[in-house]
Amino acid sequence: MTHQVFAFEPPERFVAGTVGPPGERTFYLQARGGGRLVSVVLEKVQVTLLAEKLEELLAEAHQRFALELPGPSSAPPDNDPLDSPVDEEFRVGTLGLAFDVEDNTVIIEAIAADDTAEFDAETDDDADDDDSSETPTISDDLDRLRVRLTPAAVREFIDRARRVIAAGRPPCPLCGQPLDPSGHLCPRHNGYHRR
Repeated sequence: MTHQVFAFEPPERFVAGTVGPPGERTFYLQARGGGRLVSVVLEKVQVTLLAEKLEELLAEAHQRFALELPGPSSAPPDNDPLDSPVDEEFRVGTLGLAFDVEDNTVIIEAIAADDTAEFDAETDDDADDDDSSETPTISDDLDRLRVRLTPAAVREFIDRARRVIAAGRPPCPLCGQPLDPSGHLCPRHNGYHRR
């Protein structure tokens, strides 16, 4: 099976963004550079975790390798919409992060979900099989998006990702679930509202 590696080292623009109204948004990572535009779909929780882990990676690189952390950017924030056309290359299954000590850059790799993996019930019946300790591996046959960013570009990505996540539906003050414009059945009230 052939696969593609969409490499941007570095991209002209790398952002998280959405398409659709709050409550129905589709989340994307989008990289642009060298006349190419690549958009991949991922879940909101993946964007949230990516921003958190990038923050942790910068802090660890600062602690271990004396990386100078970027301060607040003097440039205006990138609040522009995703570049058009927004065509999904693949749906992200796995995200990987690395820090390159030699050139002080962060590498982000978004790997396509493996749709061909199926659960085999017959092999699960073998409880005393010694191969049960094997960890799952990521196939090299999966499409991937790889970007290399400076610490300042990572900081800009984190800030935008947090703004994109916060732009969704506000959370219920009681249960934390998203509030819909049409109403909300809060489990803290057993789905009933007092009148």
